[in-house]
Amino acid sequence: MIHWNPDPELFSLFGKLPIRYYGLLWLVGLALAYLIVQRQYRDRRIPSEKFEPLFFYCFIGILVGARLGHCLFYQPDYYLSHLGEMILPVKFLPDGGWRWTGYEGLASHGGTLGLIIALWLYCRKTKMHYMDVLDMIAVATPITACCIRLANLMNSEIIGRPTDVPWAFVFERVDMLPRHPAQLYEALAYLTFFIGMVILYRRGLKRAQAEAGITPSEAAPNGVRTDFSQKKNGAGVRGGAAAGKGILSYLSSGYPQGFFFGLCLTEIFTFRFFVEFLKENQVNFEEGMTFNMGQWLSVPFILIGLYFMLLYGRGARK
Repeated sequence: MIHWNPDPELFSLFGKLPIRYYGLLWLVGLALAYLIVQRQYRDRRIPSEKFEPLFFYCFIGILVGARLGHCLFYQPDYYLSHLGEMILPVKFLPDGGWRWTGYEGLASHGGTLGLIIALWLYCRKTKMHYMDVLDMIAVATPITACCIRLANLMNSEIIGRPTDVPWAFVFERVDMLPRHPAQLYEALAYLTFFIGMVILYRRGLKRAQAEAGITPSEAAPNGVRTDFSQKKNGAGVRGGAAAGKGILSYLSSGYPQGFFFGLCLTEIFTFRFFVEFLKENQVNFEEGMTFNMGQWLSVPFILIGLYFMLLYGRGARK
């Protein structure tokens, strides 16, 4: 049994702005995703200027989506009457003052939806192929999800139900009951998914390079090649009709379009659906529900994921 009671606040700037593990781990997760996706752009010979605006779109999409998702899915009554707190990372006090809280409520389902919309806007701006960008983001998503769940662990939130397993956590900021460390279960699962995605990605990249007739020496030490060939329109290079419509031609992932996007949604939200049975409900209205809000919101993402993983893009590879 592990007694868990870390201080959520790492340190304070100027004595007024607290720096919390929660926000820091969110940033670490986003930074890791940034580096992983940047490497994929290089591997697939996509010009660096196409990558530069991506982080801005992702950051805004995830933050806005996650915040609105929490406010509207879990606490609509409160936040619809406190619109300022929905937008700003503060809590307004009865005496007219305010207190800095950070964005304490962020929902993963809303963040996922916000990211998907933001990437659509990014692709309209850059003329990148939407599904290929979703696939590249999907490879990096599990490591970000892992960091977010570690952030929840440091906050002693999204806790599990009481249990007698030997690895139970006592979240002393909540109560003295031994509970499932549900945040840790999710973090470890998402880390495993990430490792699996990277292995699949590397295998697919080698296959795509072979199909495109690219030798190891041509791939360059860091995979950096920005001289896109519109002439190579074989199985391993995006091009043809798409290139004629202004869509860039570039090295494929070696898998059908949408595969990684579908795999990411399916594995993350399937695990999320089942781990919810070990977690305490987050809001009062979930009491008495057969499935909680997190489970109901996971179902459409699972179905969408299965479609893209198993069906979408298969015909193009035949």
